[in-house]
Amino acid sequence: MKPFSAVLRAGGALGGALLGGAAVGGILAALFATATWAQTPSGVEKLNAYVGCINRLSERSFQSRSRYFEWAAKTGPTGKERIIYGTYTISDTSDCRKNVEKANALEPRDAELEAAASAYVEAVSKLEPLLKEADDYYEQENYKDDKMAKGKALHPRLVAAWDAFASADQKLRSGVEAVNDRRALEKLAEIEKSEGRKARYNVEALMIKAKLVLRAENASTPDVAAITQALNDYEETVKAAEEFSGSGIGSGKIGSMFISNAKSFLTTAKQLMRRIRDKTPYSSGDRMMLNSGGGGWMVEGSPPRLLRDYNQLIDAYNRGASI
Repeated sequence: MKPFSAVLRAGGALGGALLGGAAVGGILAALFATATWAQTPSGVEKLNAYVGCINRLSERSFQSRSRYFEWAAKTGPTGKERIIYGTYTISDTSDCRKNVEKANALEPRDAELEAAASAYVEAVSKLEPLLKEADDYYEQENYKDDKMAKGKALHPRLVAAWDAFASADQKLRSGVEAVNDRRALEKLAEIEKSEGRKARYNVEALMIKAKLVLRAENASTPDVAAITQALNDYEETVKAAEEFSGSGIGSGKIGSMFISNAKSFLTTAKQLMRRIRDKTPYSSGDRMMLNSGGGGWMVEGSPPRLLRDYNQLIDAYNRGASI
């Protein structure tokens, strides 16, 4: 798994994207705490505890692995590397453990999701001190004194800890996403029943379809047909929302800013689909920006650009789709 990033945003829609393989990036799409869970304060608290751990710890955990393998070979360090960066540390994990233990006792109960949350805590808690140990070793340049002996010994432990964390992270994300997939559809059905297909219906439908695009383009083995179908479905919801946005008195309003963000995401998603379909390689300049750690969003038709545009859509949703 080779994630670009992992971002989950709380409030309104909980959004995230895992780009570039399985975990942080598979892609975690918009999370909607809806229906039964949203109507139960403890249900919202439960999901927020899980999402809070991911928000605070996952991205940095994956960045620590990426940083390490920027200079170390897959087989481990030799001591003969031209540049030795070491790795990154992560934040204290004790709050995550405390919050998950509390959340796991809350209603509604979900044994599988609770087990995934506990496994996440165990994995990230084991990773934390190991990264600290590695960081101290490389920061103090102790490899110059022991000919990289400890670095070589740390390597298999780090790889095992990262692999265990990646697996636990993916299972927790998938569990939260499964809950929210169900709730999002229930919420959409409730809105249609009570209000009809007006502003709120079109907005929620659009967010659901955007998530499916994100998920399709993040598949470990991208399926162009599946991506194209998801894009076609999403484009239809964008058109429906845009056509509705200027109609109806008392039926709500969909703002131009929200529609603009929805269309930007559509454009980038199409660019990425074409890159995948046509097997278009990145230029050397593109690769430089993609590997820069923060400039990848500037590359059109790239996963970081898709993530940037998706998160801007989430932000627009959170601000209020009437804007």
